[in-house]
Amino acid sequence: MTQDVLAALRCDPELPSPDLAAVDAADRLVLDEAAPLLADAAPGTVVVVGDRYGALTLGAVARFGLRDVRAHTDRLTGEQALVANAERLGLAEAVRVVDRLGPELLAGAAVVLLALPRSLDALDEVAGLVARHAAPGVVVVAGGRDKHMSRSMNEVLAAHFTDVHASLGRQKARVLHAAGPHPGAPEPVWPARVRHDDLGLVVAAHGAAFAGARVDIGTRYLVEHLGRAVPDAALAVDLGCGTGVLATVLAAARPGLAVVATDESAAAVASARATVEANGVADRVRVQRARGTTGIEDGSVDLVVLNPPFHVGAAVLDGVALQLFAEAARVLRPGGELWCVWNSHLHYRPRLQATVGPTRQVARSSKFTVTASTRR
Repeated sequence: MTQDVLAALRCDPELPSPDLAAVDAADRLVLDEAAPLLADAAPGTVVVVGDRYGALTLGAVARFGLRDVRAHTDRLTGEQALVANAERLGLAEAVRVVDRLGPELLAGAAVVLLALPRSLDALDEVAGLVARHAAPGVVVVAGGRDKHMSRSMNEVLAAHFTDVHASLGRQKARVLHAAGPHPGAPEPVWPARVRHDDLGLVVAAHGAAFAGARVDIGTRYLVEHLGRAVPDAALAVDLGCGTGVLATVLAAARPGLAVVATDESAAAVASARATVEANGVADRVRVQRARGTTGIEDGSVDLVVLNPPFHVGAAVLDGVALQLFAEAARVLRPGGELWCVWNSHLHYRPRLQATVGPTRQVARSSKFTVTASTRR
């Protein structure tokens, strides 16, 4: 039954790519290593964190007949895939998706299955929440591919648990077991907050947020030129907002501007909300978790700003940027502009011109290009 479920999983609505798979060797190893714990798990005591498309959650439900399994996936497309897979396989009633990484997700958990994040900060935040809010006897079974794991992951877990050990490897995957939360765990540091005096703002970031509380160099390069971007704009969108730097910069510089900041990452959305609050612009920046510009009316926006990603986990997907260009084109009014920063070697200008409209180069460095595309 378990193998049938795993074989039937799909990545939809993820953009297709040869690098994407709904289940991998790490998922299978986690399920096998956790089997003695899951076989006796009571309803409501199993939590899954970081499941990409439902392999851990639905594999555990199908194999052990679990009920009331709580699951959190940072990326909205992964969450949607998990839900769609559960409904298609008749397992939806056994799963409860929690859209926020926090105490509600972990309260009373006896077993936590974790797809190891590549970021040590993300792992630290998850481990801290488990240690503080799960049941005292909680056991964490965390798996990943060897190429994405490091000894530092053991050290991060050991900061929160007294017993941390690794499994034997299998098919280039490995599992870390953690148990025994340290008593009197320190208060969490998440979201981290850093003041950037050169930009005049505080950036707040949860562990899984891209670039953390730093400002990545592409975003910084776009910030240098935003003063010229549609000066009379009334409504702007920070598309794929990350920690909300661009939205905050725009709102702080333009008191008459309303901004919608949108991202599919739960960690990014929580970070952006903390960033706009820390900088006193929360009354003019609405942060929402969504795919692209979902929920924003066609032709309603004067300015879109974008620093597009080109990775989904370890997979390289330039289709993500192309999809975001189309999302921007949909919501821009005629004459509105998309201001975009991108690695110059990606040669996005012809795609921007075809998707949005006439595109001019605003600035170019040795690494980045900033363009402005006007909606036809």
